[in-house]
Amino acid sequence: QVQLVESGGGLVQAGGSLRLSCAASGRYAMGWFRQAPGKEREFVAAISWITLYADSVKGRFTISRDNAKNTVYLQMNSLKPEDTAVYYCAARRSYFSTDEARNYDYWGQGTQVTVSS
Repeated sequence: QVQLVESGGGLVQAGGSLRLSCAASGRYAMGWFRQAPGKEREFVAAISWITLYADSVKGRFTISRDNAKNTVYLQMNSLKPEDTAVYYCAARRSYFSTDEARNYDYWGQGTQVTVSS
């Protein structure tokens, strides 16, 4: 059973930064998704041999990984109130990045990110 453990969420003012971490019990293609209240889950970023970003976060968020630790990070800068959501880490057995949530096999419990205006 693959375990994904997220950390790093919290409350930050607009324009601030946060870094999310997700530790996996193995090496997988990884992704970050988010879900705001009353909205559908949406893609944020993914990493394998390539990285992918949602247009809404390009230039502000950076996904990276430490393979020695099987950990993926999401550095979030210039945060906006509309970035407020529960952020989920996801892992995919097939080692190729995708922005489709249905293509991920494992999910973390989520971590809350709140950006105040």
